[in-house]
Amino acid sequence: MSQEEFQVCEACGVTAEMGYVISEGDDVAEVEIFAEDKTIAIAEFNAYLALAKQVNDAVVHDLDESAELALNPLKVRLKFECSAEKLIFELRSRSLAK
Repeated sequence: MSQEEFQVCEACGVTAEMGYVISEGDDVAEVEIFAEDKTIAIAEFNAYLALAKQVNDAVVHDLDESAELALNPLKVRLKFECSAEKLIFELRSRSLAK
């Protein structure tokens, strides 16, 4: 068996090792929602939460909808089971950003 040396792919002039993109333990996504009032903020949060649940139904969030919310921005943390799920969510959530 021969062993090949590590080679970096230079697609589109970009080089990176996967360890820099997906870090172990980096499983919390932070979302900032800017809204005029609590109702709009909760509606936008629910869209992000629905998307997160498509990636992993067991995602955990720290938003208590009954509590007084600090708006502009409303900061929400979504905890996934692994770093790859967080990355998938972040890529998919770009479609929700306005």
